[in-house]
Amino acid sequence: MKRVITFLVGLVLAANLALAGDLVNADAHSKIALQGYDPVAFHTIGKATKGNPAIAAEYHGYKYLFASAENKATFEKQPEKYLPIYGGYCAYGVSIGQLFPVEIDTWEIVDGRLVLQYNQDIKREFAKHKEVNFHKAETNWPKLVKSNKK
Repeated sequence: MKRVITFLVGLVLAANLALAGDLVNADAHSKIALQGYDPVAFHTIGKATKGNPAIAAEYHGYKYLFASAENKATFEKQPEKYLPIYGGYCAYGVSIGQLFPVEIDTWEIVDGRLVLQYNQDIKREFAKHKEVNFHKAETNWPKLVKSNKK
């Protein structure tokens, strides 16, 4: 049963990924996403690593910074694999139909996707009912994208 749920969550995550480019938690002026952290490093070295402004890539109008040219090349081959879920907004916030900023140190990789939260307390709260909260977030995300399109 857990495999089926994981598969379904993964399927819905993939379907909603296309929407992520329409709503990204980024600096309004510079369009830098992920607070300048390298999206590939979360997956490859397992830690939040600041990117170098001289090593950047643009994706759907937003700028992503990388710690190395290798990470940039990896991202450019499969950007969807490394983008944070819910456009980098707080997963718990999305689960309750709200857009909240995030603290980078709340990051975790869930089913191969970068997930961020408002703070550590919210991360713990989300984890208490993770599957239910992801389901709620997946239901709410398309509505949030539609209502917050610029």
